Amino acid sequence: MIPPLRLGALLAGIFLTLSCAGSVPRPAEPPAGASQASASQQVMVTYPPAPPSIWAKNSAEIARNYGLRFVGAWTMTSLGEQCAVFEVLRGSADSVVRRLSSDPLVGLAQTIQTFETQAYNDPLAHLQYNSQTLRLDQAHRMATGKGVRVAVVDTGVDIDHPDLRGRVIVAQDFAGKGQSSFTTDVHGTAIAGVIAASANNDVGIVGVAPEAQILALKACWHLPSRRGAMCNSYTLAQAVDFAVAQGAQVLNFSLAGPKDPILGRLLGAALSRGIVVVAADGGPSLDFPATREGVIGLRGSDPLRGGLTGPDKTLSSLAAPGVDILTTAPPDSYDFFSGSSLAAAQVSGIAALLLEKNPKLTPAQVAEIIRRTAHPLAATSVSQVDACAALASAQGHGDCG
Repeated sequence: MIPPLRLGALLAGIFLTLSCAGSVPRPAEPPAGASQASASQQVMVTYPPAPPSIWAKNSAEIARNYGLRFVGAWTMTSLGEQCAVFEVLRGSADSVVRRLSSDPLVGLAQTIQTFETQAYNDPLAHLQYNSQTLRLDQAHRMATGKGVRVAVVDTGVDIDHPDLRGRVIVAQDFAGKGQSSFTTDVHGTAIAGVIAASANNDVGIVGVAPEAQILALKACWHLPSRRGAMCNSYTLAQAVDFAVAQGAQVLNFSLAGPKDPILGRLLGAALSRGIVVVAADGGPSLDFPATREGVIGLRGSDPLRGGLTGPDKTLSSLAAPGVDILTTAPPDSYDFFSGSSLAAAQVSGIAALLLEKNPKLTPAQVAEIIRRTAHPLAATSVSQVDACAALASAQGHGDCG
């Protein structure tokens, strides 16, 4: 990490939590073990809409019939269904899922998948200049993302960072026992800075959407390297359901993993409610949710050297700068980060800019504008996004002049 840039005394931290109020329930605590990196002997099942007493009866019956231990459950508000987690006491989780999938009590059954944030420890040899590549100076004359709610489903975020003060309006932990580390988490802080670091505040950097509102939803926990992080199906599902209930307009997933049926359904519910979903593409076997229909998938580009970064067989046809991106880091400092995680965050910011100008844009329309105004990258089948061109097109301008 480059030496911290001390920017004055930190304000007293305020950890924002949402209590049971109105129609938004407080999220259930993650089941024991569900927030650990390995949950190979746990399975998740969903139940169709029914009274809670029926769901409880179903869980008891399933645990008894399949030799499972009930771990916990919570209601997926956006689907009107319940999700339950069980520990497999005998045999393999995969075989139990196959049997559960034909049980009339069960909607979906799956193992708990593992997801990884998409960041790389590249040499810090160059200053980041993604703002020039995206033409943010010109884009910000048209929009700054003011008031658009972007859910960062990631690790925690340093909400007291000088460039993020006032940008984070909700902070919630779904990873379990993560509040003590919430404001010292590296990856989520970096992603939030790329999206919404404040402009014209005499410190640091400028985010792609510097007046957007961030919902910092901790669904991942840092690995020992501190750069990478891990999440799983259960923590991500809770965060997505919460984001939908909280009125998020953009969902940012700077992470990737294998195809996940329950998470896929929740993302479908988000898209059907008009929420734009952006995700990092990690390549073969790590291309979900980037390749899910309706999701804007991103890979990283290298504006300094030309070409693309990351796995060669990435399916996403869009790219944004993903090498040596200067962004926020805890505590009140800055560092360079690389990976498709950063590319996804930039496009979430562009989506916020478009939604400020026209909140009625659908996810499909936002995706179409971003794709149509992207520029082909030489010697590739991938196009690089352009924030200014996207906004100009959405407003009917001929160019970015």
